[in-house]
Amino acid sequence: MTDATTEMTGAGGPDPSAPAVELAGITKRFGGIVACDQVDLTLHRGRVHGILGENGAGKSTLMKVLIGLVLPDAGSIRIDGQPRTIHDPLAAAALGIAMVHQHFSLVDQLTVWENVALGEEGRLKSAGVRDRVAAISRQYGLEIDPDARVGDLTAGLRQRVEIIKCLRRDPHILVFDEPTSVLTPEESEQLFGTLREVVAAEDRAVVLVSHKLDEVLHATDEITIMRQGRVVDRRPTSDADARSLARAMVGREVSLRSERAAFGLAEIEEADREREAELQDQQPAQSLDTDGPVLRIEGVTVQGRGGARLLDDISLDLRAGEIVGVAGVEGNGQRVLGDLLSSLIPLDAGRVVVNDSEVRSGAPGAMAKAGIGVIPEDRHDSGVVLDMTVAENLLLVDPHRVARHGVMDKGQVIETAQQMIEEFDIGCSGPDAPLWSLSGGNQQRVVLARELAAEPDVLVAAQPTRGLDVGAIEYMTDRLRRTAVDGVAVLLISSELEEILDLSDRIVVMSRGRIVGELSHDDANLETLGLLMGGSEG
Repeated sequence: MTDATTEMTGAGGPDPSAPAVELAGITKRFGGIVACDQVDLTLHRGRVHGILGENGAGKSTLMKVLIGLVLPDAGSIRIDGQPRTIHDPLAAAALGIAMVHQHFSLVDQLTVWENVALGEEGRLKSAGVRDRVAAISRQYGLEIDPDARVGDLTAGLRQRVEIIKCLRRDPHILVFDEPTSVLTPEESEQLFGTLREVVAAEDRAVVLVSHKLDEVLHATDEITIMRQGRVVDRRPTSDADARSLARAMVGREVSLRSERAAFGLAEIEEADREREAELQDQQPAQSLDTDGPVLRIEGVTVQGRGGARLLDDISLDLRAGEIVGVAGVEGNGQRVLGDLLSSLIPLDAGRVVVNDSEVRSGAPGAMAKAGIGVIPEDRHDSGVVLDMTVAENLLLVDPHRVARHGVMDKGQVIETAQQMIEEFDIGCSGPDAPLWSLSGGNQQRVVLARELAAEPDVLVAAQPTRGLDVGAIEYMTDRLRRTAVDGVAVLLISSELEEILDLSDRIVVMSRGRIVGELSHDDANLETLGLLMGGSEG
């Protein structure tokens, strides 16, 4: 039987004893880049299969082949033992396959329930969709208001909408592509705890695509590891450990101290202790207690729609050479603070002072001109332009440095960009490479390189390791430490508590737009931070 989207050969229907999915020899090229090279993958019902690898290893491309978003150049697909050709997502959906994508595919102007209902056939009953959204959100611990406008939601809440949108279709083969990159650890733990129960009870096959070692170790039954488009290892999760998985991912030994910041391992191995001591020895000689603050945030209040206080009378000082961490459950004012220091929003009360000079809020470029560099929370939303080249993105903020008489000097553009590519070890084919062709980790290096090239006095790093793999996390955390060693004041805004504890000299905790506590590095621990994040003022 053959139609326009799926193909079945052989007699009889699906074989209940066969694997849910068999991908054999899948190969996909994009120009000269081989994204997937002869990849085999088998998924079984009732089990969660982890696919682990660095950014750009081919994980997402492989899953897009399964979901019909990418057509392979070679290879075959079997679903429940039957050969299939999946031309598009509609064909995948007809086969019971669904995917929660890494990057959002939501319409900001619509409500949560309207986004969930998009693509449904027939006449919609809003009450029925709302009830279904509420039921799924309760079952999986993803509470959300069905009538909330998606454009008003934080990144974490938007990810909940993506997950609910997928689960509403009740798929029996479910692909999660980096589903927890914008969820809190508690949300991630609850999601996968419930998911494992559903997988076992309803005999579903689940794929978890991730770069987080601890997530894969705790949520899966089997692990496939990819590197540079090929499968380099397969093993039962029971036979795996973090260090061997990291080595297989990147092809070398890596420090897991920085990866701990992303997945919460508590133990510190001797090599990591030595590295931390080495970094401490590099700290600048000046006393952070006696130096005046480089950045002062004084009584700042920012109001949202309806007069709600997004930032409520917060005050904070940063000194040269220190890293101050901002912890808190996502949606408690951290992003607003980052937007304020990016000149994206005005304040309603208070002031921001850099090097003893007050900076006008909300004025385009004012904060940057005053000496504040920003790594934004969502690099795709406000950090880079994917359709522009690497060189254009590197020089986006300060094009005058490569201009003569107001005209861009092409030769100077290429030369300057090449220097930055080499200094920050940005993996790309060259300055003229489109930014979309880079992995997430290399896109983040472009943002970091651009902001540090301006020689800021203050660097705001908002969720700097979100969505990055172990190697990229290692690079980013080391670079933030070196930035502080060089005398820059670093404001680290992160939902990863281990990252905050690992990097920060001081930690402030935000709840409901207010700073509810401040701790030194030595006094901070997960329990104390957790209490403060819950709203207990210290």
